[in-house]
Parts: sequence; structure tokens; C-alpha cells
Amino acid sequence: MENEIFRAGNYTAKVVRCNTAIVGSGAAGFNAADRLWQLGQHDIVLVTENRVGGTSRNTGSDKQTYYKLTLSGGDPDSVREMADTLFAGRCVDGDIALCEAALSTQCFLKLVELGVPFPRNRYGEYIGYKTDHDPRRRATSVGPYTSKQMTECLEAAVQAKGVPMLDKTQVIKVLSENGTVCGLLCLNVTAQNDADRFTLIRCKNVVYATGGPAGMYADSVYPFSQYGATGLALEAGARGKNLTEWQYGLASVAPRWNVSGTYMQVLPRVYSTAADGSDEREFLMDFFTDAHDMLSKLFLKGYQWPFDVRKVADGSSIIDILVYLETCKGRKVYLDYRKNPVDGAFDYSALLPEAREYLERAGACFGTPIERLAHMNQPAIDFYRDKGVDLAAEPLEIALCAQHNNGGIGIDCWWQTSVKGLFAVGEAAASHGVYRPGGTALNAGQVGSTRAAQYIAARCQGDAPDNFGLAAAGALAEMGALADGCKAENGNVRALWKQAAEGMSRCGAAIRDPAQIKAYCEAVEKQLANFGTTVKAADRAELAMVYRLRDMLLSQRAYL
Repeated sequence: MENEIFRAGNYTAKVVRCNTAIVGSGAAGFNAADRLWQLGQHDIVLVTENRVGGTSRNTGSDKQTYYKLTLSGGDPDSVREMADTLFAGRCVDGDIALCEAALSTQCFLKLVELGVPFPRNRYGEYIGYKTDHDPRRRATSVGPYTSKQMTECLEAAVQAKGVPMLDKTQVIKVLSENGTVCGLLCLNVTAQNDADRFTLIRCKNVVYATGGPAGMYADSVYPFSQYGATGLALEAGARGKNLTEWQYGLASVAPRWNVSGTYMQVLPRVYSTAADGSDEREFLMDFFTDAHDMLSKLFLKGYQWPFDVRKVADGSSIIDILVYLETCKGRKVYLDYRKNPVDGAFDYSALLPEAREYLERAGACFGTPIERLAHMNQPAIDFYRDKGVDLAAEPLEIALCAQHNNGGIGIDCWWQTSVKGLFAVGEAAASHGVYRPGGTALNAGQVGSTRAAQYIAARCQGDAPDNFGLAAAGALAEMGALADGCKAENGNVRALWKQAAEGMSRCGAAIRDPAQIKAYCEAVEKQLANFGTTVKAADRAELAMVYRLRDMLLSQRAYL
């Protein structure tokens, strides 16, 4: 990295030259860097807005799953069978399904070698269990924080190799000319003066590991440190694919966490209040005529966490819709583990067989929800206590939230997008099926970043294309002018962000109204057209948010 300066009009940027820039410091981004280095491509830079941010490091679930080929017991399995399972999930291309199955063992065992403590028996078999949409027992887990431990082990491997990293560096423009990537324009978010504000990365390849466009939604399970940057890739010419395919489910609002598994299986009391906390009501019973039917559906939400239109008419997803409709009335919805639902007026033997037999086997047909939870899964209580919420003393506010984008940026079987040299990996890539088995996303991130690294190391050596100067000059002038134009004593970018995220959750989440989508889409178009004159920032932190809002609106426009 030399002290090279690029100028465009009144604006300057420091230039960093490399063959490949990896954007993002989650499990997929770190694996791309580690694989490239292993394959002999050392002319790389990892770019991240926040090294310890993102979904891989800051999220999980009741039992976060990693999905791979069967590696234990006598169950027959094959690469082709696993590929068939992934393909059956819909919105998955066959070649991508085959790659994810073929490389699953290699990628899984690499994580084992790096120190991720996946469970195995005394004979060395990596034992598995059945997850949702899984015909075998391919799933494994190291607990609620599987992806966090993966990320930490991969980061340690990258640091040990001395891979250069630009932290606190926010990508604000993907540079491309004639359908080929040639670099990135970034904001140095810690810059003390305007002269140090921008960094240009001149490169031949970009591995985009920015996660899903989480910032689009107000009601979200994604951690606050996860925003995504899909809009910038789409703006650079990458084609989107299956953008409408999202996974939504019930989650707590603070902290953001899926209330799947045992959180539902212990049959908590579900109630709502007015915004001021008054008028407490167990609103689910406005719909259900039988309390045991309601409680059985609530139990099944533990297994069937994602909202699924096929499970609405006579299944657990009716719970999601009832919660959503209640919040649309401006009311707040809570899970209460302190008291039994319907004043305890239920009989365990009258529940659906699946619920009754599970609770009987667990020895949990007694007491209050918190007592059942402590008996069945004490760590589930400890998790919230560590986050400042005592389930034994207070209710837990929930909403129907966005959790994972099963679509994203379109890719081929080397995870290259429609823009030559731009590769999308992890959740940014459109490789995830609608009915994918639980845990396939973690495998997909490792496989995709491995495939991209293999292709780059073999086929994409050398420097950035000659058209870098033209693309860089245009981007620097445009983004520099935006930085100057948005300066104000009082910023409005936070309010505009909140308004946009709420608009998307209202009309573009699990429940979608075509008329509302059309109206909100027009509002987004208008905001983008007037962006330079209407959005204001009062300080450095708000300027970073201005660029992020721009990306978010570009994403929203494409998705809507």
C-alpha cells in the first residue's frame, strides 16, 4: 500500500492497489481471505466497516445449525442426494446445489481443523441430527453461537497469515465500467478531516461478503451492526435474483433474537397492550375457539419458526399473522413466562399428540412457563439474563421480523455475479432456497467463498482494468459533492432512516399489499431523485449514515 493520492475536482482520495478486495468480516469474508492466501494469492486486502460487527459474529438461535453431508452412523448419503435436497428447496440452481453438497465436507473439516468444537463421539464420528426440511441427519451445532465461533476461528487464521485489513472503512460505491469491476470507493469513518475522508481501492476482483440488506427493515432479527450493501452492487450492474424470497419469524425486539425452539415449546402466555402499556389482552383467543388448538399451534412455532404461507390455514404460521395484525393496530405484543396462558385453564393431555408427547418425554407437564423453561433449557434463560432481560421478572416484547434473505445478488457456480470480477458470497448471494434445511446458509457461505477464491487464484491474476481512472473520478466527484451538500446544523438522516425502515416493514415484509408496495415504491423513487438536496447530516457519524441510507433506498427500490 503506497501513499498514492487520486484527485477529482476538489476531492482527493488515498489509493490502495491490490488484486482482490474482500468486503466484509463475517464467516464468509474471512474464509475468502484465508482461502486466497492458502492458494498463493497474497495481493489482497480485507475491507470492513466494523471488524466485530455483522450477523455471523453477533447472532445465533436456540441451537444454531451447520448443515453438511452425513459423517456418522450407517445412514446412506451422497453428494448427489444432498444436492437433490438443496435443489428441492426451490429457488436454488442445480449447479449451485451440487457445489454446496460437494464442498460441504471439505469446508466443515477445515472449520474443525481451525478449532470450531463440533461434537463427535469417542470413535471420531461427527454425529448429526435432523433439522427442518432435512431427510437425513446432516445437521450439527456447537450451540447458540455456532457462526460466532466459526468467525472467530477464521479471523484468527487470517490474522496469523498477516492479511492486510482496512477496518472502519465503509464501501460507498462499487466501481465498474463496461460490465467489469475495477475498484471501490470507501469512506474512512474515523477520518478527522475532509482530506482523509475517502479511500479508493484499485483492484481486479471484489469478493462481496456484506451479508443480507438487513437495514431495509425496522422489524428485524439482524443485529444492529448488520446493514448490508446490496444496493451498491445492484447499482454497479449486478443482477438481483429471487429478491422477494425472505425468511421472517417471531423474534424479541430488545435484544434481537429468534424466539424459536424451547421459547415456544414451553407454552408462554402471549398478550398485547396499548402503546402506553394499558389494556392487557390475550388476543390469540379472539381468533381461536379452543385454547388447546391455540397452545398446540404455539408449541409448533418452536419447530416451525419461519413464517410459511403453507402453514397458515391449519398450521403454526397463523400465530405470525395474528401477532403482525396486532402490531398493525399500534399495540405491543409480549411473551410472558411468569404466568400460564388462559389462566392455566388447559390440560396437557388435550394438546396435539406432537406437543403432548414432547412435553411428557421432557418431564415438563408442570408449573409455569419459566419453570418449564428452566427444566428444559436453562441456557435459554441465561442468554436473556446476560442481555439484561430477566424472563422470571418481566415480559419479552416480540414482533414478526425479517431474519434472512434467501435471494440476493445473482451468481454462477463460481459465485461470480453478472459483473465480471465481482463475486458475491454468504447471504449477499442468491444461493439460498425458500425451504432450505436449517443451517444451509452457514455451509453456503463457506462453500461460496471457497469457490470464488479458487476461481480468482486460477483465472483472475493481475491488476485492475485500465478504466479505473474514469470510474474513480466520477464516483469521487459524486460522493464528495454529496458529503458537502448534506452538511447541516441539524441532521435529519436518522429520522429518514427510521421512516424508510418502517415503510418497508409495513408493506414489504411477510405480509405484502400490492397497493401499499406501489405507493411506497413511488416514495422511495422520489427520495432517491431528491437525495442530494433533502438528506442532511450534522456530524461524521451521520455522514456515514447518509451513504448507508442511499444504499438502503437503492436496495428497497430493487426489492419493492
